[in-house]
Amino acid sequence: MAKNKIVLAYSGGLDTSVILTWLKETYDAEIITFTADIGQKDELDGLEEKALKTGASKVYIDDLRAEFAKDFIYPMFQAGALYEGQYLLGTSIARPLIAKRMVEIALAEGATAIAHGATGKGNDQVRFELTAAALAPNIEVIAPWRDEAFREAFPGRAEMIAYAEKHGIPVQASASKPYSTDRNLLHISFESGMLEDPWFDSSAADVEDMYVLSVSPEKAPDQAEYVELDFEAGDCVAINGEKLSPLDVMEKLNEIGGKHGIGRVDMVENRFVGMKSRGVYETPGGSILFTAHRKIESLTMDRDVMHLRDSLISKYSSLVYNGFWFAPERLAIQALVNESQKNVTGTVRLKLYKGNVMAAGLKSPVSLYNPHIATMEADPTKAYDQGDATGFIRLNALRLKVSSGVTGASGIN
Repeated sequence: MAKNKIVLAYSGGLDTSVILTWLKETYDAEIITFTADIGQKDELDGLEEKALKTGASKVYIDDLRAEFAKDFIYPMFQAGALYEGQYLLGTSIARPLIAKRMVEIALAEGATAIAHGATGKGNDQVRFELTAAALAPNIEVIAPWRDEAFREAFPGRAEMIAYAEKHGIPVQASASKPYSTDRNLLHISFESGMLEDPWFDSSAADVEDMYVLSVSPEKAPDQAEYVELDFEAGDCVAINGEKLSPLDVMEKLNEIGGKHGIGRVDMVENRFVGMKSRGVYETPGGSILFTAHRKIESLTMDRDVMHLRDSLISKYSSLVYNGFWFAPERLAIQALVNESQKNVTGTVRLKLYKGNVMAAGLKSPVSLYNPHIATMEADPTKAYDQGDATGFIRLNALRLKVSSGVTGASGIN
């Protein structure tokens, strides 16, 4: 009789390596590992060999970088998404893509379940499982860290290391990096370890070797660099005149931004599960793209369309952060966002200097900025009559005057 199959989201680290063997023993099942290449670089080296040696019956390592950039990062940036005013959602936006592909593999392989190594305290468990619920509601999800038997067997890293040694699992566990990381095309995140103390200074010189994608602003070049980004319908399509794919744009901007110490964020955020968490992020390319996109919007988007879209940023960002990428409300907001971006076309010139991204010029063939109307000098087009402002102000003041008369409160002591 054929064994059941389980598709495991696999990173090759201590946790998922132990989980692979534990699932195989506990469920007497074939374990198919899946790893998404979304820009981890050398973290993928030797992963297939390691998974097979650990006991996987089949290994998938899929290059999803182009899809990640085009279908996930770009639409999210069009929406102006920024969680709690700081976080560019680098980890959050990757999870629905990973879960989507994992579900596709499970269906193709005839697997009865998917499994992940996300902890029971974090956001990723929610993101993986909400995506699975939206795309394949009949597939079972196994979350070992929420299984009491698993937690009793592995109360700490020491027990996991001992288990790995006993079962000949090829892992390297070290205390030299007392924090966890998550890297992809958009960012790299750092959390736990010494970062759990919010008073710990993540910009201190003695922890500079923690960072991967960027130099510190202090070590960035003393000479500013100018970069031009071309946009078409809300998407960046070229850098310094060179046409590039979304993937190439992200890689190029990461290189440029990292050199200038751009995109470091240290914040305490509100997790969906209810607790606060401290995270440090490097998002060099994303920070440049986010700023440039906002600048070209300022020149080309209608005021009320912009304000309507902006009113949805907090909601959209929370949907991404909380794992609702495939929810109908996110898709509905995205439809509005797509409509808002039709004329977001033009060129942004930015000045990069020691962690700063500064606007240095805007132009667009569909610019809504009219210097003749905006000028403080006489308007040759006579499109705006300053005398009209008298009635405009009077009408807007009417309700304030009425309210003041009813309440009797002028607000002046």
